Amino acid sequence: MIRSSTALFALLALSACASSGPAASPAFRDTVVATAQRPSAHDPRLRASPPPAPALASPMVVPLDAATLAALPRETIAATAHDETLRCEGVALLALLRASGAMPAEPLRGPQLARYVLVDARDGYRAIYALAELDPTLGHRRVYLVDRCDGRPLAEDDGPLRLIAPDEARAARWVRQVQAVTVIVAP
Repeated sequence: MIRSSTALFALLALSACASSGPAASPAFRDTVVATAQRPSAHDPRLRASPPPAPALASPMVVPLDAATLAALPRETIAATAHDETLRCEGVALLALLRASGAMPAEPLRGPQLARYVLVDARDGYRAIYALAELDPTLGHRRVYLVDRCDGRPLAEDDGPLRLIAPDEARAARWVRQVQAVTVIVAP
């Protein structure tokens, strides 16, 4: 198999010299062909660095079971929506994503920047957060998955889980009745 610019040069040399002169000799042609077939410095098999990482899994469903949530540090959050201030308890979405392997611990870069979190509610409501929004070195948006507010488990119409983002100006991406969190690579 012929590779790289060396191979292209060899093919051009063969075609230019094939009809006349000493370059048309069988020995010259054999040398040019051998050079063209030799792996070049651009051959990925000759690189010292590891091969590229495998493609990011998509979609990646994030577990929301009680054991997964109980293993994460709990936080208390005060948030206001629709002129009502709530004091809620739950886990940071960032911690949940990292614990499930859906988001790396190191700063996001490259293809990871094209990933987003889709949050689905039992009533059909959906909201999206870019992973870059959640990364502490980029957007550093605080988003929480809570199961208790004002000292009580969430009511049926709000829970059993609710996503809240206390720093957002409007509660439009707060999702009640959370049933699924999925990380997806943007098309």
